[in-house]
Amino acid sequence: MPNTDRAVGAVLGSAVGDALGAPFEFGAPGVFRERFPDGVGELCGGGGWDPGEATDDTQMAVLLGESLLERGGLDLPDVFARFRRWAAADPKDIGLQTEQVLSGGDAWDVAAALHFQVNGRAAGNGSLMRASTSAVYFAARGRHETMTAARRIAALTHGDGAAWEGTAILHELVRVALLGENPLAALPATLAEVDRTHRERWATVLAPDWHPDDATEFNGAVWPCLGSAVWALRTTDSFEAALVAAVDLGGDTDTVAAVTGTLAGSVYGPAAIPARWTSPLHAPLPGFADRVLRAPDLRHLAISLASAH
Repeated sequence: MPNTDRAVGAVLGSAVGDALGAPFEFGAPGVFRERFPDGVGELCGGGGWDPGEATDDTQMAVLLGESLLERGGLDLPDVFARFRRWAAADPKDIGLQTEQVLSGGDAWDVAAALHFQVNGRAAGNGSLMRASTSAVYFAARGRHETMTAARRIAALTHGDGAAWEGTAILHELVRVALLGENPLAALPATLAEVDRTHRERWATVLAPDWHPDDATEFNGAVWPCLGSAVWALRTTDSFEAALVAAVDLGGDTDTVAAVTGTLAGSVYGPAAIPARWTSPLHAPLPGFADRVLRAPDLRHLAISLASAH
């Protein structure tokens, strides 16, 4: 069975990464170390974010996790309805693609596909950013079910199968880590489960010799986002170092760090997350009675998700 402590690490780690990276979003590489030359970063706030404030990444992860618990499993119409209610409440930040899908008025089972049909592009990293809670929830059910669930959840807002497969990969790597095994060693077996149409491209960005500088797209796209998170985990030896490496890449720093935090948290556990990062952490939930979740709330959510089976 998955380790509950590591499950807390995944959910809490994702939120911490989100809040750590938010003030540096769309900045150039190196801006984090310029701000904190000693490498000891803080949840500093900035760019419209209060110190420790989590963004849409964590907000959507919470909504997804609460739906899984309250509905007793994956109820896609319910998840979509929660996302739509949240989007209508004017959150501080929401991805352009996600906003278009949720605000278009189309039904839950066709909205993303219609968006993709019209725009031809839907491989943003928005389905990765919210996956910590669902990865924890489905981990106990094995590789096939967790990857299948990831694809179905991703397809609610992302019509491109590349996003589905990336989210499925992240789910599986978290599942492996929650078992106390090495997710990096599980990459070959995980890639073998990826749809053949997308397998080669995913194998490229997840290869041991890939570096974020090799990316052919901005890291707001699904491939370099997950590739960068895996790179940060592979090339560091602690939770904190992995997140610093992720944020210092620049670009879509909140989401790259959130995905890195999901992975690193599931590997190192919550004890590795500095208290100076968890203490100010808070995640508002627009559209849901002005609720604000803090680190103990996220910890409780993670435990509930991990023990729901």
